Amino acid sequence: MPNTATSSTTLDLFLFLEIFEREGGIQSYVQDILQAYLALPNRPTAHVFSLRDRPNGDHPFQRSPLQFYYFRRQWLSLGRLQFSAALLLHLLRQQPRRVFCGHILLARLTQVLCGRLGIPYTVLTYGKEVWQPLPEPVQQALRQADEIWTISRYTRDRACAANHLDPNRFKLLPCAVDETVFTPGSKSHELLDRYQLHEATVLMTVARLWPGDAYKGVDVTIRALAAIAQAVPNVKYLVIGRGDDQPRLAQLAADLGVGDRVVFAGFVPIEQLRDHYRLADAYVMPSQEGFGIVYLEAMACGVPVLAGDDDGSADPLQDGALGWRVPHRDPEAVAVACIEMLQKTDRRCDGEWLRQQAVDQFGKAAFRQYLQTLITP
Repeated sequence: MPNTATSSTTLDLFLFLEIFEREGGIQSYVQDILQAYLALPNRPTAHVFSLRDRPNGDHPFQRSPLQFYYFRRQWLSLGRLQFSAALLLHLLRQQPRRVFCGHILLARLTQVLCGRLGIPYTVLTYGKEVWQPLPEPVQQALRQADEIWTISRYTRDRACAANHLDPNRFKLLPCAVDETVFTPGSKSHELLDRYQLHEATVLMTVARLWPGDAYKGVDVTIRALAAIAQAVPNVKYLVIGRGDDQPRLAQLAADLGVGDRVVFAGFVPIEQLRDHYRLADAYVMPSQEGFGIVYLEAMACGVPVLAGDDDGSADPLQDGALGWRVPHRDPEAVAVACIEMLQKTDRRCDGEWLRQQAVDQFGKAAFRQYLQTLITP
């Protein structure tokens, strides 16, 4: 662990559960925040605490000015204890101008320590972790925060309703898409061969296939396939993701007579996702998301998108201006919307226009501007 000698340098302190140990939506979002923070003009020094990361991992910030402190230990309780002690010592010695608490599981500790020392703190929230009533001490930590950041209006509104929070305390920092990574292009012949899609019109979903993630709506899209096929006879459904729910989904497709139309691709590394998005004629995920970065990734690749109509996807889809929004458990509504998307008569199917809209509002430059507005005193 680096030395924590007293310093008069202006300091921001970030606290996260995990940044690098595994891939996930929150981890990607956190890395976007740190990258954007490094690009801010006149930014202060920043230290980053991570409870669950190892100190010897290679990551994109190895040579950045950010100073990292890692607390992953063989015994989790020891890591938490050392994290808490180091945080108290850091607050006493460094006196940061503000603490950014990256998860509600760290909010109570942040509130107790920062509150006693008079240090302002901000809590970051994302999605379902704040959609239900939280323990009273965590609610108090949120109420006493100087600000609460969140990724969408939907998460803000559900968090407020469930936990008696003031919506005026919330600031929006929506997810970002890297437009240099996710770009339009022709369909890969190698992937068309791999998945036997050469003559197909392709619907696609990227989602975890665990039983607890059934809200992603893969089963709903499978139920809609027969109706879609009546209008688009060569339609196939490419499902990217892995999990224990795949056998159930495969059996559902077989029972409904559409087993030959569903292709389970399994896990696809993030560096291969762009070429998979390019296979799609439409991206379909009638889900309940806190935001839904996958919609932005698809749009940045010029692919029209379908989402649920009661979740955070209202923000990336701009309340339907950039995509289709349907009741998330309604196969008939999904079928109707998919047929409209595949007929490509709507402006929302114009890949060049769709990409430009997504980049203008949610690209890396837009994200830096959002962050600068929030973080500048």
